[in-house]
Amino acid sequence: MHKEESIDHHLRATWQAVSKMYNEQATKHDSTMATAFVLLSIDYENGTPSTSLGPHMGMEATSLSRILKNMEDKGVIYREKNPQDGRGVLIKLTEFGKEKRAFAKKVVLRFNNVVKANVTNEQLKNFFEVMRVINTLIGKNAFYDTKKV
Repeated sequence: MHKEESIDHHLRATWQAVSKMYNEQATKHDSTMATAFVLLSIDYENGTPSTSLGPHMGMEATSLSRILKNMEDKGVIYREKNPQDGRGVLIKLTEFGKEKRAFAKKVVLRFNNVVKANVTNEQLKNFFEVMRVINTLIGKNAFYDTKKV
């Protein structure tokens, strides 16, 4: 099979291009794509429990801890004791963090709007359906458990 015929190749190449594009924009604002993703994952008003951020984003705890520490050092987030769980911590946005989040949201919306302006609704619907199927198959371990195919 040629790489041009491989679904995996297209997923990976496209994600790498999108990731590079996002990181180029983030760098202009002394940030990274990962930081922007965290900003967009934090509840704007109430904050988000630190323990739910990693699973929500599909990120390992050690990577997330490093990013959160860096974000705290830059003054975009702060930690507050969780009033619902005395052992837990809420990650909250500072005013500066809310500004950074607004920029990240603008970049993501722009990406979505440009793509939507260049594909049909049917193409977009099919794309989302294929992504849903791939994620479902991954969740069922269908790629390596031949009994589940």
